[in-house]
Amino acid sequence: MAEPFYVPVTVRGYETDVQGHLNQSVYLQYGEHARWSLLQAAGIRQADLMARGVGPVALETTISYRRELLAGDEVEVTCAFVWGEGRTFRMEQTVRRTDGTVAAEITGVGGLMDLTLRRLVADPREYFRTLAKDPTLFGL
Repeated sequence: MAEPFYVPVTVRGYETDVQGHLNQSVYLQYGEHARWSLLQAAGIRQADLMARGVGPVALETTISYRRELLAGDEVEVTCAFVWGEGRTFRMEQTVRRTDGTVAAEITGVGGLMDLTLRRLVADPREYFRTLAKDPTLFGL
């Protein structure tokens, strides 16, 4: 099995809360950054999705906080798509310090919305497979 896609991130001071650790909402931003970075690495731009009349939507997100992160910590944020049948897919992400310590696990359910009909497309895998220059990054 291939290593999951990841992006490096440095925790910035302004992202921390009064206790000095990474604010809870920033984990969502790190996850979003990794997901869009995966799309870009696979060769899919936001404009490509718009041209096809679709856009990614988050339907559910769960974060399990494991260890605190402090300003200056270097982390890797992974992103792996897990495909089932139907209109949705799962995203599994880990926020890990470079020493291997898991700081958080993010799981989500997403889909691709038809921007005209305002409904999920029937087979999001096919859209990603067709649009991507490197569909292996999506596990396809």
